[in-house]
Amino acid sequence: MKKNGKVTNIFLSGVGGQGAILASNILGEAFLNAGYDVKKAEVHGMAQRGGDVTTHFRCGKKVYSPLIKQGDVEFLISFELLEAIRYINWVKPEGKIIINNQTVFPPAVNLGLMEYPKGVDVTFKKYFKDNVHIIDGQDIARNLGNLQAANVVIVGAFSSFFPELKEELFVEAIKTLLAPKLHDLNIRAFYEGKKAMEHNV
Repeated sequence: MKKNGKVTNIFLSGVGGQGAILASNILGEAFLNAGYDVKKAEVHGMAQRGGDVTTHFRCGKKVYSPLIKQGDVEFLISFELLEAIRYINWVKPEGKIIINNQTVFPPAVNLGLMEYPKGVDVTFKKYFKDNVHIIDGQDIARNLGNLQAANVVIVGAFSSFFPELKEELFVEAIKTLLAPKLHDLNIRAFYEGKKAMEHNV
């Protein structure tokens, strides 16, 4: 992405408690410090009850509105499989997708009122081919010693789409937004996400 007149549309989706908002804040900090104008809008829904959480994230030389139209998403970052498929129609045909390979059953599934969809990865690959990347964020975070770092693993994977943004920008964003005791864990999570993306391509 170059700082010309073009605005880049990034959409993040997840479930309350996954750290989707923190992930969008890390992105915002990194892009701002790289000299981009950034606008974002968050929808928390019933986040504290495990409901969906989304962020419209737009960046470029100058951005006038934070909202993305359905069908205009260039990058979809989803922290949960069902939340990915929920927004599949928002993504451009040539859009790029990163999905955290995690299942979180919504209340309707737990109550037996609906079935959790199967084959989310297959559905995405059918329409987006090689532009779909499924990352085992939970497993990577577990190996690092803290499942809550899965969101930063996904940020690390996503950063691979923007090689012109120096890694140090994301590291500084992590240090700015998180308590010092969490710096080492989350910086390692970021780099493990980048490594996972390299193996995923």
